[in-house]
Amino acid sequence: MATKKQGIWGWMFFDWASQPFHTLIITFIFAPYFASQVAESPERGQEIWGYAAAAASFTVAILAPILGAIADQSGPRKPWVAMFSVLYAIGAFSLWYMTPVDPEPWLLLVGFAIGLIGVEFATVFTNSLLPELGTKEGVGRISGSGWAMGYWGGVLSLVVVLALFVPAPGGEATLIGMAPIFGAGEGEGARATGPLTAIWYLVFMIPFFMWTPDTKKQKLDKGAVAAGLGQFGDTLKALPSNSSLFAYLMSSMFYRDALNGVYIFGGIFAAGVLGWGTFQLGIFGIVAAVAGAIGAWVGGRVDQSIGPKPVINFCIVTLMLVCAVMVSTGPSEILFLPLEEGSGLPTIAFYICGAVIGAAGGSLQSASRTMLIRQAEPGKMTEAFGIYALAGKATSFIAPFVIAVMTGAFESQRIGVTPVIGLFLIGLILMFWVSRNGQTDAKA
Repeated sequence: MATKKQGIWGWMFFDWASQPFHTLIITFIFAPYFASQVAESPERGQEIWGYAAAAASFTVAILAPILGAIADQSGPRKPWVAMFSVLYAIGAFSLWYMTPVDPEPWLLLVGFAIGLIGVEFATVFTNSLLPELGTKEGVGRISGSGWAMGYWGGVLSLVVVLALFVPAPGGEATLIGMAPIFGAGEGEGARATGPLTAIWYLVFMIPFFMWTPDTKKQKLDKGAVAAGLGQFGDTLKALPSNSSLFAYLMSSMFYRDALNGVYIFGGIFAAGVLGWGTFQLGIFGIVAAVAGAIGAWVGGRVDQSIGPKPVINFCIVTLMLVCAVMVSTGPSEILFLPLEEGSGLPTIAFYICGAVIGAAGGSLQSASRTMLIRQAEPGKMTEAFGIYALAGKATSFIAPFVIAVMTGAFESQRIGVTPVIGLFLIGLILMFWVSRNGQTDAKA
């Protein structure tokens, strides 16, 4: 029988197993490859990639709280995780077949959407097990360590890609001087991230299924599904009466949408503004992921010491500032101040911005799930994380949509990403009404 320490390690392995999908597919490697090489134009690629992500997000938004409520009625979470893990693996593996010569990429974008749905649902059910692994104060440290472990997984997966799959700029050899394993004629390096993330996930989820304790099985009667749906409806009706939880869900809805906007378009932004290729984006991703691992680890310990709310507020302010720096930086200027042609300062500035975004983003996501645990009602954690997913996905179209509108209106990628600063600001303002300790403060 696994010890409690093994159970915690098994739970943290989920972050390690799932992070490469976000790092390789969504942000740094595959999305920029799709926009620049598969789609008819980078603008069209950004548009239809956004539609695919929005469709997947909408599916998660609608079903996550309902399935979460049903899971709370039945008990065990691992069967749900296993089912959505299969979807994740199938969807991720299918990306190998998205070559630059595809006449119509929509069908294979369905594979991306399936993979995204799988990883998002698996996250909902895995997160719901966190409260059972430690005390209210202790889960902050566990959550931060999990995020940090996930970022290290992202770093290693990027190193694998640069060492084995992608040639360095101006040459035909990879980072370690060998020819790319799958060649480099039709985007093989970027396409290989699909099977890599699928295999990576299936291998490194083994500790989770072996070591992490599951919720005890409850007697599932014929009315369990109806009871779960009824419980979900009652929870939604009662949300406005729990002002702290309601304010937190609204706040997180905006600031997580802004953060996702930064992640989804970060690689495309760097590729378009500075003309970076896959190799440079990979290095950029490693810098951001290393910083994210350190930030999540430090943030988890600060969370344990003073609680998640100060961590969230600090990270939001930091991300607003760094986004302002990014939109004011171009190939020959920083903070709108002109530089000599060929200056390396914009590249250095982008690397620093990537590191800060990684550190602040890691801490923010870690503290966000521990804050939800403080706000949610005991015994309804899976439902709470389902509603949390609903809140995060219900408006997930806003950042991509306003970025697309602003980019098209001003024909500028830099101006196009400015709306994320406003979304962060709305989230920060709403945090004013969030209690530090949620349910505990409400009953005091």
